[in-house]
Amino acid sequence: MGYSMNEFTIDIEKQLTKLGRDIQDFVERVVPLEDKGHDFRPDCDIIESDETFIIKLDLPGLSKKEINIALKEHVLTVKGERTGQLDDGSTYRRQERSTGVFSRSFALPENVNTAETDARFKDGVLSITMPKSDVLNDATSIPIK
Repeated sequence: MGYSMNEFTIDIEKQLTKLGRDIQDFVERVVPLEDKGHDFRPDCDIIESDETFIIKLDLPGLSKKEINIALKEHVLTVKGERTGQLDDGSTYRRQERSTGVFSRSFALPENVNTAETDARFKDGVLSITMPKSDVLNDATSIPIK
């Protein structure tokens, strides 16, 4: 009975990940981004390989111009707004797709070279690739290709 050290480490990592998500959800509810609706919260995946970290966000219905990526003190923030504009004389009979201002922030590991970060937007998915490196150079903004 009991945990091996490896099982204990994995359990702690899972609990810290959950705590991080809970804190971000709490902050987003308590600190409104703007007066506009905040119903849209894009889903994301964070993928790690030996060489890179990749963040993928689902942003259907947006264009590159409507998305802003910023870096400050090793925190990557993606902001934007998805609107649901109708033509004059049109009204919604049903509206299930979320709209509004969104902001997602990610604390980056210390071994990420933010100066070589690559952001690409294709088919409604924003992919941000950040190489791991021992030589760290900071960037403040990231253009989307």
